[in-house]
Amino acid sequence: MNRARTMAAALAAAGIVTAIAACSGAAGTPASTSATTGAAAATLPGTPPGAQARWLLGAIGHQPVPAAAITAHFDQVFLGKIPAAQLNGVLAHVTSLRLDTVLTSTSEFVTLAVTDNGQPQLVSLSVDAHGLINGLELAPEPSQPALTVPTTWAGVDKQVQQAAPQTRLLVARVTGGGCHTVHAVDATTPAPLGSAFKLYVLDALARAIANGTVSWNQRLTLTSQLESLPSGNLATEPAGTQVTVMQAAEDMISSSDNTAADLLLTLVGRTAVESAAASSGMADPALDTPFLTTRELFVLKLDDWPSLASRYLALGPAGRQAMLTSTVDRVPLSALHLTPPAGWTQPRDIGTIEWFASPADICRLYASLASLSRQPGLAPVASILEINNGSLNLDPRQWSTTWFKGGSEPGVVTLNYLATTRTGQSYVVSVLAANPSAPIPQTSTVQLLGAIKAAFTLARA
Repeated sequence: MNRARTMAAALAAAGIVTAIAACSGAAGTPASTSATTGAAAATLPGTPPGAQARWLLGAIGHQPVPAAAITAHFDQVFLGKIPAAQLNGVLAHVTSLRLDTVLTSTSEFVTLAVTDNGQPQLVSLSVDAHGLINGLELAPEPSQPALTVPTTWAGVDKQVQQAAPQTRLLVARVTGGGCHTVHAVDATTPAPLGSAFKLYVLDALARAIANGTVSWNQRLTLTSQLESLPSGNLATEPAGTQVTVMQAAEDMISSSDNTAADLLLTLVGRTAVESAAASSGMADPALDTPFLTTRELFVLKLDDWPSLASRYLALGPAGRQAMLTSTVDRVPLSALHLTPPAGWTQPRDIGTIEWFASPADICRLYASLASLSRQPGLAPVASILEINNGSLNLDPRQWSTTWFKGGSEPGVVTLNYLATTRTGQSYVVSVLAANPSAPIPQTSTVQLLGAIKAAFTLARA
C-alpha cells in the first residue's frame, strides 16, 4: 500500500535535516534472526522490515552503498523522491550505528533504538508489499524528564493525582476471567478514554472472527469516506489502498492509527462494538451510544465548533445517530483545516464528546481480551497487544509480557496496561486523567508512567 511517511534525518554533526516522503505495505512474518552492527549484537524480528533493517545496519558500515544495492532494497517510489546518490549523501553522516533495542515491530514496520556516535537515535523503517523499503526515518531520540518511581501506595496516589485535576486509578489482579482490586482511587467513575477506545474495537473484531463473519486475512479497502486524521499513517494513503484485517488491527493498537480503527469499526459495525462493550462488562454502555468513529469525533470538534457539537449534544441517542449519518459523516476532511501549530490545542467537550469508561471497565475489557486470545484462531489478539509496551519496560526477569493501549487529546491522557508475571499471574493498571481547562503536559504523562511502574511492583509484592 502507499503509506506516506516523513523521514527526518536530523544529523547534528552535519546540520542536515532531510524530509523524505515514502510509502509502505504488507508482508509476511517469518522466523526471527539476529543482526550485528559494529561490536553489538541484537535480535531483530524476522519480518521483511526486520530483514531490511538488518541489511541497512550492515550497509551503513560499508559506505558508500552501491547504487545497485540501494535499488535492490528500496522501492521505486521512494527512490523517485530520494535518488541513490542523495540517500548516500544523507547516510554518509551516520558513521557508527549500534543497535540497542527493538521498540516496535509489525509485519509492516520496525522502530529501533540505536546509538550513533554515542548519541541516542530512533530508526523507523517500513516496507511495501514486496518487502522493499519505502519508509525510513533517523532522528534523535527525544529527551524525557527523569522517571520518578514511588515506593508506596501513598506515593503512587500522590503522583497520579498531581498529573491532572481529575484522575482515576485501578490496580487489579486478573484471575479466572475477573478483576480483583489491589488498589483503587475512584476506579468505577467513567472518564474520557482517548484512543483507548480502540480496545473495544479489537474486542468486537475478535468476536466477529470467532463467529466466522470476519477473517484475519480479509482485505479492507480504504475509501475517502473512511479516511480519518492522524495519528497513524493510513490516513495519508490514497483511496483504493488495501490492507488486511490483521494489518489494520496491528496499526490500530501499536501506532494508534485512527483510519485503521475506523476501517475495523465500519467492518464489524457500530452496533457490534456497542454490544462488545456491554459484553465485556462496561457498567454503562449508554455513555458510548452511538459509538463514534475517530473521523466523527474530529468533525464534531473541528468543524464549526462549538456550534455543530452543541447541536449534536442536544439530541438523544437516536437523534445523534441520525445526525452522524445525515450530517457529520458527510463533512469532508478538507473542511477541518487542522494545521499545527494553529487549530486544536485546548480541551473541547472532553466530558461529552469522547469515548467513556472507568478503570474498572478497562480491567474487565482486558480480561475479556485475554479470554478471547486463548480461543482457537484468536492468538493474534495477544500478539497485537504486545507490539507496543507503552514505554513501561518492566523487569523481564519478573514479567513475561506487557499489553498496552493509551489515549490522548488536549485535556485527556489515559494509560492502560495488562502485564503478566513469569509465573503466569496477570495484573491491570489503568490510569485515566483529564483536565477540562488545559492540555496535560508531557511531564505529567511521564509522572503517570512512573506511578504505574510502581503500581505493578507493589501489586506483585
